[in-house]
Amino acid sequence: MTSHEELFGAAPEGLWAAPGRVNLIGEHTDYNEGFVMPFALPHTARATVSRRADRVLRLYSRDVPGDPVELDLDGLVPRTVQGWAAYPAGVAWALQEAGHEISGADIAIESNVPVGAGLSSSAALEVVTGLALSDLNGLDLAPDVIARLGQRAENDFVGMPCGILDQMASACCTAGHVLYLDTRDLSRRQVPFAMALEGLRLLVVDTQVKHAHADGAYANRRAECEAGAAALGVPFLRDVPFDGLADALARLTDDTVRRRVKHIVTENRRVERVIELLDAGRARDIGPVLTEGHASLRDDFEISCPELDLVVDTAGAAGALGARMTGGGFGGSAIVLVEETAAEAIGKAVLSAFDAEGYRPPRVFEAIPSPGAQRLPL
Repeated sequence: MTSHEELFGAAPEGLWAAPGRVNLIGEHTDYNEGFVMPFALPHTARATVSRRADRVLRLYSRDVPGDPVELDLDGLVPRTVQGWAAYPAGVAWALQEAGHEISGADIAIESNVPVGAGLSSSAALEVVTGLALSDLNGLDLAPDVIARLGQRAENDFVGMPCGILDQMASACCTAGHVLYLDTRDLSRRQVPFAMALEGLRLLVVDTQVKHAHADGAYANRRAECEAGAAALGVPFLRDVPFDGLADALARLTDDTVRRRVKHIVTENRRVERVIELLDAGRARDIGPVLTEGHASLRDDFEISCPELDLVVDTAGAAGALGARMTGGGFGGSAIVLVEETAAEAIGKAVLSAFDAEGYRPPRVFEAIPSPGAQRLPL
């Protein structure tokens, strides 16, 4: 592998890592100012970085063939940088837009976060860049500030109208915990989530069906949620109380908007149910809530796909405690909560089901709650 010094002619000043994430429950609630419960995966984007004396930003990916992308820090313009480089470039732009002074930099990135799997590979790129530039320029930015800068980069520079879930998970999660996050004010609590101690496993099944948020489907869902909030006279769907849902739905005339609203309001309640169960030491009982969430994502929010449905249905029939798709949807991954003793058999059942349908074999691995973004020894 080509070293940082061979690439850029200077030794790296540091190494940083930021993880991908799994969202346990709380899907598409973040841009509705609701509740989410993600945790970080051991899969990370890692960046070696060295400062430059000029205003040049050079970006190199060890995972994507090609030469370094060279950009002028003073000439960064939203929607003009293509491909993977748009995410770190967008963070540099967002830092400057927020009034922070940063130097030019040489950044080499490699990542083992699966791309297109709904596990936040883009947020990992944003957060690792933000943390590295914060450290090297003496900015000492808090993790939630770095997360917001990453979200702005993705919203305004890249053009993807995501919420704050992914960046907060990558920046703020801690090992052995799931992050209970209120996306309205970013108040948060680290909740112990040591499945192995309870004889449980949480599997991730990457269907290897690549989602395509850029096709407008994600943006359409957000617009439909905003239309629902406007029709109900509230700032965000977070403000529709669960016990008032039936009345709210009766006031909506558009069936599509009605179903979108139903998902968001019930999903916020599912997050609350999961946190109540985990606080009560009843981790096994979250399984049915996960499966209920998948049905809502499939039927009311309409962002599942046949492969994700096959994972959930097959796992359930094979004895899983619960399962659901995770991430933005339209492909990507599902999570499956299983008894430790049944993990191997359920994984094999899913593989066999995919083979029987002629689908590409999925990738199955255990989700282990891992640390958020951090500086590592060189």
